[in-house]
Amino acid sequence: MDYFAGVSDALRLTFVQVMIMASLSIGIFIIGMYINLKKWGMGSTGYGQQPSGSILAFPTMLAKQMSEHAHVHNQSVLETFVLDILFQRRILRRSPLRWFMHFTIFFGWMALFVLSLAMFAVEMVHLISERLGVHALPEFLYPEVFRELLAVPNDIFSYILLTGIIIAIYRRLFVAKVRESTIAYDSVLLIGLTVITITGFIADGIRTGRFWGFDMPVEWAPPMALFHVVISLLFCIAYIPFSKYIHMIAIPLALLANKGGE
Repeated sequence: MDYFAGVSDALRLTFVQVMIMASLSIGIFIIGMYINLKKWGMGSTGYGQQPSGSILAFPTMLAKQMSEHAHVHNQSVLETFVLDILFQRRILRRSPLRWFMHFTIFFGWMALFVLSLAMFAVEMVHLISERLGVHALPEFLYPEVFRELLAVPNDIFSYILLTGIIIAIYRRLFVAKVRESTIAYDSVLLIGLTVITITGFIADGIRTGRFWGFDMPVEWAPPMALFHVVISLLFCIAYIPFSKYIHMIAIPLALLANKGGE
């Protein structure tokens, strides 16, 4: 498995080394979430009680809030999850265009993440089966076959994500109210997501010979794929707990605690 060949022989990475990088990114993500959970659990859990500071304080309080009758909203957890978290109806009520932008970015990103996990699982199954001397796997569990099965879904969700990014860039550049409220932090996140998406298209275009490859030599496909994978691991996994994108986790948790609503 050497399709992460790298830029040169000196920078050549194997599949196992890429998996180590993925594990490190996940480790950084876990450390970041540990820090956030500690921070979220610093408050008092009741009147007159001392702050706990335990990492379990926030999950415990969240579970308690979800099980109790809410003061304002009291919809079910399923309704909150589907309508307020997945469908994002609170944003739709405020601005259909902003909702469409958020929904396409969220839906495209999460779908590509799931497809990447599926590809990772097949790679691991194939790698382990090779080490164990097992060669009688179903045809779809071979990485080359499974990658082709994911080609169309990857294209669809990539274009959905790109659509949301284009709308976000348009709003930041041409909508005065949004442009005036944009800070450097917002720009870094949008630029990072744009670079990841575009490099993914280019890497696939070089490999398949489609127009996204811009007629670049096929030898450039491995280093472009490597760059795309590395920046994706760092930006879309390791960086999340330390960035504004933590709202993808924090806001759904707050909605579940409040039983949805505004």
